[in-house]
Amino acid sequence: MPGAHASGPPIALPPSISLAHHAVLALDLGTTTGWALQSRDGGITSGTITFKPTRFEGGGMRFLRFRGWLAEVAALSGGMARIVFEEVRAHAGTDAAHIYGGFLGVLTAWCEEHGVPYEGVPVGTIKRYATGKGNADKAAMIAAMRARGFAPADDNEADAIALLLWATEPTGGRA
Repeated sequence: MPGAHASGPPIALPPSISLAHHAVLALDLGTTTGWALQSRDGGITSGTITFKPTRFEGGGMRFLRFRGWLAEVAALSGGMARIVFEEVRAHAGTDAAHIYGGFLGVLTAWCEEHGVPYEGVPVGTIKRYATGKGNADKAAMIAAMRARGFAPADDNEADAIALLLWATEPTGGRA
């Protein structure tokens, strides 16, 4: 280990996130994806979007539309500083697991392609942060976000808002 006064080339530091890109996106991945976005000015917008294929489309269309939606959100927000997503380890069924895996593959590939840092957060961590209970039900998550002044339409949006707060509040879920 070189001393404090050693000469030589400077140590390369990891590239910092561009200060122009402060938007943070939180996602509850699925056919109905919950999302919450903190913009550069600190404002939070949230909602849900459905990626269910129509009867005349192949199953891969949901993933193409998701990729296009990610690009649109990034462009409209002025660039992403970070994306966090709900990391699901157990699914209700095989189809749900396959669909989640597809969305996760598209998301991580898109982030790698565009140089956007991403992080998966376990479901229990998000629920514990929002409600104090790691196995809180959907109604408890919605109620917790309403208590914080949000009006989520469903549990997908509530989960995304909770995840965004966990990722962006100064103490977050990491304190």
